[in-house]
Amino acid sequence: MTYLSRIRINPLRARSRTLLSNPRAMHSFVSAGTPDTPDTQRILWRLDNDNRHRPELFVLTRTRPDWTHLVEAAGWPGADGDQVAVADYAPLLGQLTLGREFAFRLTASPVQNTKRPDKPTPSQQKRQKDNANGRPRSFRLGHRTAAAQLGWLLDRASRNGFEIPPAAVSPAIPDIDEVDSTPAGDVRLIRRDRLTFHKKTDGMQVTVHTATFEGRLKVTDVGLLTHALLNGIGPSKAYGCGLLTLAPLRG
Repeated sequence: MTYLSRIRINPLRARSRTLLSNPRAMHSFVSAGTPDTPDTQRILWRLDNDNRHRPELFVLTRTRPDWTHLVEAAGWPGADGDQVAVADYAPLLGQLTLGREFAFRLTASPVQNTKRPDKPTPSQQKRQKDNANGRPRSFRLGHRTAAAQLGWLLDRASRNGFEIPPAAVSPAIPDIDEVDSTPAGDVRLIRRDRLTFHKKTDGMQVTVHTATFEGRLKVTDVGLLTHALLNGIGPSKAYGCGLLTLAPLRG
């Protein structure tokens, strides 16, 4: 079985400040929510920080998790209300049918592969020299502009079993010629971040460019979309990217 959890984070606690600012630290706490090791269970997670006073952590696990340690360290232990919610994911997956539309949210790490970075870092310069003496390897670089990040998502929609329908628009104004009357897709880039932190193993600095999308999607392939929901979209999944969540549209 698969479970989707929502944990409310208390941003005023000392441990919370570390978890909210360091994806590697958050990944460590998320991985401790199940008895399986990260190698045997692919865990997806996403931090929704729309309300800085009430951030929420969403986690997708293949077995039922226990978030006691996370609540005690960074939540509101003993407080009233549903500070933690864990739901079976099967009912949502069962609603996936060809042509149905859902509201969606995704935080991803849009990237491109290139063999020649425009402004290579010292480590990239070293790799370029190594490539000159052996088998060349491409570099994975994050998209940095909003247009490129949005294009990355639209380019990957069909291979993940969905399309972005046109956004609803008001009727055209009479007597005004339009160069292009095709409505844009119903998707918004609501947040862009540049996360920088260090790996614990070798101390190497990691930089991840993230983009959070919200909008409406239409199911074009149930199997591909199911795979995307369970396995994530794009790279940097250990650092809070790739978790696509859906909500049925009303009406």
